[in-house]
Amino acid sequence: MRRRHLLAGAGLLALPGCGLSERPYLERRAWPIDVPRPGTPGGAPGGARRRVVLLRGMQAGPGMDARGLQVRQADGSVRAEFYETWSTLPAAGAEAALRLWLESSGRFAAVLAPGSRASPERVLETELLALHADPAKGIARAALSLVVLQAGSDRVLGQHMLRGEAPLVGQDAAAMVTAMRAALAQVFAAAEQVAAS
Repeated sequence: MRRRHLLAGAGLLALPGCGLSERPYLERRAWPIDVPRPGTPGGAPGGARRRVVLLRGMQAGPGMDARGLQVRQADGSVRAEFYETWSTLPAAGAEAALRLWLESSGRFAAVLAPGSRASPERVLETELLALHADPAKGIARAALSLVVLQAGSDRVLGQHMLRGEAPLVGQDAAAMVTAMRAALAQVFAAAEQVAAS
């Protein structure tokens, strides 16, 4: 009886040598939401006065509250990658990237964050609605809801749905991230136009 237990224990110790341990280790990678501005800052046209705007915290739309890269499947479902993720929650990363985009545009006197003691002229409220790759169609998409408010009164000056698409060159995570950043750049450029108008 004791010999049978020893043989069973030896068999368990031998398990790591079987096919279970031969799978390659996959390390999780985290990608920052960096959206570089193309070209040089434009500044206010014709010496126009530059506004002070407040960019409130970006809200996460339905399904945008997880860090895994989102990939749209051929059947219309969306798969969130486990090993390929954003380095922060998508809405938080997109908010930081949009703030940097607006600040570096040269079109605003200041881009304030919530809690600032400065007085803005306009308030921007945003919600990230989509940020995914669609390999079947060879594109990546981004969508953002933007509401512009009059500071102080919170009177709505405009509500905009901003969308961007960029070609997907390759099926790997790096290609998807590059395309999603490019789609966000289109959305940010449109947001800049709205905020500065």
